[in-house]
Amino acid sequence: MLIVLDSHPSAEIELGELLTVVHVAAANVVKDIRENIRNLVGGRMTHYEGLIRDAVNGALRELDEQALAKGYDGAIGVRIANPVVVEGGVEVVVYGNAFRYAGKAAPAGQGATVDGLA
Repeated sequence: MLIVLDSHPSAEIELGELLTVVHVAAANVVKDIRENIRNLVGGRMTHYEGLIRDAVNGALRELDEQALAKGYDGAIGVRIANPVVVEGGVEVVVYGNAFRYAGKAAPAGQGATVDGLA
């Protein structure tokens, strides 16, 4: 579960560690050349739009999977850093605080940390 709010609207939670994901997606070389030409003449760069959309969705999915793999219920305060189009690809950084519902036992070695930082 990913929540963009800084608090859960209907439940008490315990904050865990800060989770981060960097997701880099490579562009197709032929489509990359086409987009560079389109950039010269103007118009929507639909290939990059799709690449950014896929990278953001992939990063969010990875963040949720990371939280669950560490025994949390999800991430809260999720933020997406501005996606960056780099030569031949797209880079996206997403981050948020892991959380678990209050009263739920934490896996061994994991617990709430001050300000959500490990």
